[in-house]
Amino acid sequence: MSPLRLIYLALAILGAVWPMWHFVTYLTGEGGSLPGLVALWTANPAVTGLALDLMIAAVALIVWVLAETLVRRNWIALIAIPATFFVGVSFGLPLYLFLRSRPVT
Repeated sequence: MSPLRLIYLALAILGAVWPMWHFVTYLTGEGGSLPGLVALWTANPAVTGLALDLMIAAVALIVWVLAETLVRRNWIALIAIPATFFVGVSFGLPLYLFLRSRPVT
């Protein structure tokens, strides 16, 4: 495996574990209410801007994954879509880059 692929894999693991640790901390501490989570996403303009930034980046990533998968026929790369939805861009993007950079057979 190339050093670049190892970097993508390490970033995908970090992007899955670190944000989810904070999310699980919130769920266990606050009781996991969805209205409470949305209230935190809109707590102030800075947080709202960051949340919107991540949502727009996630949509752009999903469009890119779909467009490239249709051309390259790299069907396994579609795993990056649920990874992005359920964990976030910090996991979905490096995971997609890892899957995309594998040797073509």
